Amino acid sequence: MMAMLGVFISVALILGTANAASLGSVYTEGGMVQGKSHSVGLFRYMDVFKGIPFAAPPGRLEKPVPHPGWDDVLKATDYRMRCMQLNLLATDVVGSEDCLYLNIWIPQGNTVSTNLPVMVFIYGGGFLLGGGQGANFLDNYLYDGQEIADRGNVIVVTFNYRVGSLGFLSSGDADAPGNYGLWDQHNAIAWVHRNIRNFGGNPDNITIFGESAGGASVNFQILSPKNNGLIRRAISQSGVALCPWAVNRNPRQYAEEIARKVGCPTDSGMVACLRRTDPKAVTLAGNVKFSTSASEPIVHNLALSPVIDGDFLPAEPDTLFGNAADIDYIAGVNDMDGHIFATLDIPSVNNALVSTPVEEVRALSVALSESRGLDAGIATYEEYTVNWGSKPSDSDKSQVSKSNPYDSSPSMNVFCRENNTIMTQYVISNSMSSFLPHSDPNNGESSVPVRSCLWIAILVYWRLTKQLKFLISLENITKLYATVLE
Repeated sequence: MMAMLGVFISVALILGTANAASLGSVYTEGGMVQGKSHSVGLFRYMDVFKGIPFAAPPGRLEKPVPHPGWDDVLKATDYRMRCMQLNLLATDVVGSEDCLYLNIWIPQGNTVSTNLPVMVFIYGGGFLLGGGQGANFLDNYLYDGQEIADRGNVIVVTFNYRVGSLGFLSSGDADAPGNYGLWDQHNAIAWVHRNIRNFGGNPDNITIFGESAGGASVNFQILSPKNNGLIRRAISQSGVALCPWAVNRNPRQYAEEIARKVGCPTDSGMVACLRRTDPKAVTLAGNVKFSTSASEPIVHNLALSPVIDGDFLPAEPDTLFGNAADIDYIAGVNDMDGHIFATLDIPSVNNALVSTPVEEVRALSVALSESRGLDAGIATYEEYTVNWGSKPSDSDKSQVSKSNPYDSSPSMNVFCRENNTIMTQYVISNSMSSFLPHSDPNNGESSVPVRSCLWIAILVYWRLTKQLKFLISLENITKLYATVLE
């Protein structure tokens, strides 16, 4: 019996291998590319292309431009270096300026896949760090797209974009308007739209999704008129364009700080000097100040971020939602989102032996809502401490309001552990994902409800049907994947 079973399995494997479908070499606008194919299960295979250039090596503090192409077949089998950025300790630089590459996973059966939905992922990292492959441990990459592609029968794309000084420094004028990282993202999305059909994808069924700064980037991409017609659906996970850390409204000041650090003038010659200065030095100069407090939260120090440049972002984000009126959009946060930042601003929230003064919670609420005014900060604090009373006791603090912490008001959820130490969770001003009420898209407002929901970690099981399909998973570790099917 066991011998017969062994023969059956062997025959099945042989037949499966013999019938394996693979794209082989694929034609793109830059030239032919060849990836790898491997089995992911019985009669299931995966074509993987890594390191396909979607733009030329970028000029320093300049928009990306099309790649000139190549003559021979490009071996697209290895990840390329991430864009130049600070290391995790901000003591050195990793990565390369030549970094604008993308990676593609295509699920296959016994026949070559066609017309598959496409999911394009944008990584987070505070606009300071990150890469399309994600963190790596023993060749296990955080943003490996195989699991989603195989389970969901969907093409997955990841890519690099510039971060830190080289991606988001802005002089506040035409010399260096900024948003280079957003332009990189746009160019990657546009490349996918133009070329993905040759990989078996449907260019009219592209979903972009991302987390944290990647979630905010997703929001910026659908708000920008530059992506008109390129994106069908979008998912922002724990970050949107309305977060207080998502937009730098005083870019010149920080650009001058970087210039002084590397010995450049702060006059009209500043940008030219920065462009010819060692890019590693410019990158190192764009570090984050870790001096922080309840009244000066660390998110205010994330100065290398998108700007209202009058081009990619022609106006304030909350006036641009009309550009996304035809795009299906999901946004949300996870419980404890932003807690790591709160522990820097109010260290006692992680110390079971130390009480957190009510005044610090109030100060943090006001500081996080700064862009919306003092009244917004006061409303935030009062909403989520409504059960405390005028003189809160430990008992009061343990009975924090159970109302939805992710509504459309600026919010910071405050709650207690059993030891009565106040724990604070950022749901940053106008929240990680709370936007506008139902309104008129012609006035720059959303025509669909975009109030956030508290998400558990889920993975959309994407099939070519007319209904929603979900399957539990964790973006290799903890992040959310979700989307809407036709």
